Amino acid sequence: MEFGKKDKKDFLIPPFLIFYFYLIIANTFNLPTIPGQVLFDIQLISWIGVITCFMGIILIIWALISFKKSFRIGLAEKASDGLITTGAFAISRNPIYVAFAIMVISQFLVFSSWILLIYIFMFILLFRCQIMKEEVFLKEQYGDEYINYCNQVRRWIGRR
Repeated sequence: MEFGKKDKKDFLIPPFLIFYFYLIIANTFNLPTIPGQVLFDIQLISWIGVITCFMGIILIIWALISFKKSFRIGLAEKASDGLITTGAFAISRNPIYVAFAIMVISQFLVFSSWILLIYIFMFILLFRCQIMKEEVFLKEQYGDEYINYCNQVRRWIGRR
């Protein structure tokens, strides 16, 4: 695992995540939350959320395995293992972000809170901003190799 340079704006993420995880834990264990936040309570939809959440976890595990020894946190320069384009990265340039998006949407299906609905949009926005920073970095780092990869594999999911 390698730690790269971080953006100064990344300090906004931890408080956002702490509140999000509190909401999930509070809903799970009936701890105090904001009253009147439940949008719907349909057991079938909750089970669909549980199943898709597990699918997101499996995708994260597959992506981490696909990284092999080149897992990085932040934008690490001069990675010796090169650009990863196999495994989960053959179907998405950002499989971990896709997995997190699946998990956030799934958690909303389980705990149908209007606050979690807002979080879905906030997460997608944060993911998109981070992905755009990473794409600029990867173009600088790998040049034509990364551009060719972008022409073959979509940002979120699917091959071209």
